Amino acid sequence: MKLHLARHPQPDIPPGLCYGASDVAAPGAELARVQSALEDAGLPGAMPVIASPLRRCAELARRLNPVSPCFDARLAEMNFGRWEMRRWDDIPRSEVDAWTADLLHYRPGGAECVLDVARRVAAFVADLRQAGHAEALLICHAGTIRLLNAMRGAATLEQAALEAARTPHRIAYGEVIALEV
Repeated sequence: MKLHLARHPQPDIPPGLCYGASDVAAPGAELARVQSALEDAGLPGAMPVIASPLRRCAELARRLNPVSPCFDARLAEMNFGRWEMRRWDDIPRSEVDAWTADLLHYRPGGAECVLDVARRVAAFVADLRQAGHAEALLICHAGTIRLLNAMRGAATLEQAALEAARTPHRIAYGEVIALEV
């Protein structure tokens, strides 16, 4: 199955904020820019559009497929709990250090750990395979995209989660990555 993974448009928030599970919107001009780029690339075509239900993804999915977009919470970005909508510089260094010391199991802000996110993303992929689609466009988040990419070659889910957590974040807003899974 071929997946086209599109990162959501840039949200309308100040730079430097932690906003994983926060439901922030993208401005209309940014939505239009990404929509146009995807359509110019021939996406979504006839394939299903499946998106994180967070507004920065869901609004783009509705523009690309106004009749039948599908939303799946398992594609949402990691929940950073009490870190959400705080400046990264304001999060105590000791908490960030605790996370980097245990990337798989530490729960930033008291919410999800990377392994929790990997489990829900893996469950989504298993269900998508069972649905039998040859291709799908997923509108999701950088963390989700890194996990999906890491799951392709890792022997275990733990290895994939750790690889994704260690991978530098270099996925641009609106960027599309194609994967065979």
